[in-house]
Amino acid sequence: MYPEYSELRDALGVRHTPVTAPARIVSLVPSITELLFALGLADQLAGRTHYCIHPAPAVKQIPSVGGTKKIHYTRLQALRPTHVIVNIDENPRELAERLMADGLPVIVTHPLAPEDNIALYRLLGGIFRREAAAERLVAAFEQALARLRATTWPARRVLYLIWRQPWMGVSRDTYIARTLALVGWETLPAATESRYPVVEMNQDLLDMAELILFSSEPYHFQQDNLACFARDYACPLEKLRLIDGEMTSWYGSRAIRGLDYLARLAEAERQHLESAIRLT
Repeated sequence: MYPEYSELRDALGVRHTPVTAPARIVSLVPSITELLFALGLADQLAGRTHYCIHPAPAVKQIPSVGGTKKIHYTRLQALRPTHVIVNIDENPRELAERLMADGLPVIVTHPLAPEDNIALYRLLGGIFRREAAAERLVAAFEQALARLRATTWPARRVLYLIWRQPWMGVSRDTYIARTLALVGWETLPAATESRYPVVEMNQDLLDMAELILFSSEPYHFQQDNLACFARDYACPLEKLRLIDGEMTSWYGSRAIRGLDYLARLAEAERQHLESAIRLT
């Protein structure tokens, strides 16, 4: 019925076979935990991390095995999982290798662009026999993406901050940067060796950035952080913004809402920019 599900390969190219009985899934990726609920797999979710907070309050009923970097391994083993889902960016490689060495089926994920959500929906939908639910998500995502692309967005240079002390940003080789690029926002610095570089706050960078975005995760920036930044770096407060990091960095089912969120944000910024131009 769905030819797209004839071969199910994860981010490492490992081929997975669709289940023939209910699974016991441990998800070590917060956004994928939410996706499993959206696929109708709540009753097969045996474990999660304590960073897996959506959908609330239902997710609280799922046992936690610790964080995304450090888990209680014996607690995970006690859950007798049939599948463990990990992500290349969010979970240590050594953890995935240990799980594989212990004979646990590990599904490795690594979306690098918003469009990769389609393959992610189909991978998990195919493995856990939720093809119809996956296709509903594919349709909703494609519609949201089409709405976003129906508008021509003005190009803007943005500095997207994820941490302080030290300041850290995102390179253009990240899911976040490619998401922002959908509305014409190009992340700074333009070239970095690290995908999540430490950022030196110098005047050239501050002058180049037309918007400075303070994410709600992994560091939870708040309004007073913007005021302090403006004071410490003599930076105009009007170009500093808080941004919902879940909407720009979470792949999975939340990415659908994330595209609509980004469109609203970009439209507000365009109107603000046009208003400023009229006043000059």
